[in-house]
Amino acid sequence: MHIENEVKLDFKDVLIRPKRSTLSSRSNVDLTRPFTLRNSRVEYSGIPIIAANMDTTGTFKMAEALEKHGLSVALHKHYQPEEYISFFNGLKRKSAAFYSMGITAADMEKFSFVMEKAPDAIQYLCIDVANGYTEIFVDFVSKIREKFPHIAIMAGNVVTGDMTEELILAGADIVKVGIGPGSVCTTRKMTGVGYPQLSAIIECADAAHGLGGLICADGGCTTPGDIAKAFGGGADFVMLGGMLAGHTESGGETIEKDGKIYRAFYGMSSKSAMDKYSGGVAKYRAAEGKTVLLEDRGPVEHAVQDILGGVRSACTYVGARRLKELTKRTTFVRVTQQLNEVFGKS
Repeated sequence: MHIENEVKLDFKDVLIRPKRSTLSSRSNVDLTRPFTLRNSRVEYSGIPIIAANMDTTGTFKMAEALEKHGLSVALHKHYQPEEYISFFNGLKRKSAAFYSMGITAADMEKFSFVMEKAPDAIQYLCIDVANGYTEIFVDFVSKIREKFPHIAIMAGNVVTGDMTEELILAGADIVKVGIGPGSVCTTRKMTGVGYPQLSAIIECADAAHGLGGLICADGGCTTPGDIAKAFGGGADFVMLGGMLAGHTESGGETIEKDGKIYRAFYGMSSKSAMDKYSGGVAKYRAAEGKTVLLEDRGPVEHAVQDILGGVRSACTYVGARRLKELTKRTTFVRVTQQLNEVFGKS
């Protein structure tokens, strides 16, 4: 047994200190980022915010809506192969969508079929498991890199520098960071395992950047300010679930209650997801996600405007003309209170 006494931080524990700025308007801020990915050598360009690969956010309709703004979607893995082929063949900007998969034989068979039928359509791949610390996962990433050398690979999830480095050396271009911070994730409650998200981002970014790799902060963002903090902490990409759930493009079951429309939102390790896709929760495991009903939020366009406007504003507060400058210009101040909620939560 070992105890780490160093304080680890979450988004709620800090604020970004403002600095002198020469920017006269939020419109002067460029949120796009170009990357040459380490292992695949793929040239990425876009706003590095990604909708999570959950079936209530990672939909074709969400991809179409976010593509207009230069954002991306990690598609959920439960579409039929023919649907993927049709969608990816019609995609103008390849970085607008990641194909997502797990590491089972069925996942591999499905992906291989899609790649055989549409070999040039997919350029971005998300290999996603809840626990990225297993040898079998690292080996799988290596096999995919060997078989598909020119595909950009995002792989995770992990929260420490050592595994970030191992996944990059195994062939990942982007390492997905986050265990337990998601709004409908119950891993911390069910297992006691996790890591405060901001510290995970800072530490994993340091490890990845030392090797020329990148990270994607996955989970824990509840406001545009949290997204700015993630970028300020060193994240190259930020993945969002709850902030993009409940919208017209989000998919999910709709329920009418007391004259209002609600949309179901659940973790992909929840009982709802496993009942839907796996015939229930296996006897050897427990569900590690919950289901919530969100009042219908309408088109995602409004959320995107808030998100991009908030991040642009954060950049102006510290004088970052481009998103890539935000990390260098960020100083975090530890706090005990984020908001004045005397008139209620907003």
